[in-house]
Amino acid sequence: MSLTDQINNDIKEAMKAKEKEKLAALRDIKSKLLLEATSGGGEVTQEAENKIVMKLYKQRMDTYELYIKEGREDLAADEKFQAEVISQYLPEQMSEDDIRKVIQEKISAVGASGPQDMGKVMGPVMGELSGKADGKVISQIVKEELSK
Repeated sequence: MSLTDQINNDIKEAMKAKEKEKLAALRDIKSKLLLEATSGGGEVTQEAENKIVMKLYKQRMDTYELYIKEGREDLAADEKFQAEVISQYLPEQMSEDDIRKVIQEKISAVGASGPQDMGKVMGPVMGELSGKADGKVISQIVKEELSK
């Protein structure tokens, strides 16, 4: 079952259960997937689906943190709930140890020797780990490894 089919089924269930907040998050995912399908020629790849879901989750968490910082707990609670709904559709993330192994392999493959070679490493690593790990975590580990 594709992510789009799963979202459609979950939308139906949320409508039957009258879960307005969950429905809003699911409809947001569906609208972004439909937008991608119409702009990309019909079918959305699993990689594209994962990127869309990760982006939506990250947006919700950033907004949540902003609302907390501004003292708007009422709005923050809504964002947090929607982020939790969206997180159910996130692909499984790699552990930090697995990410570190991939990065170490790439560093030796491109012959990077220090922090000045970060760009040489980040490109191939991001291509390989796209959708499997957060970019901030990858960047942090690359910096650590190149600083050794």
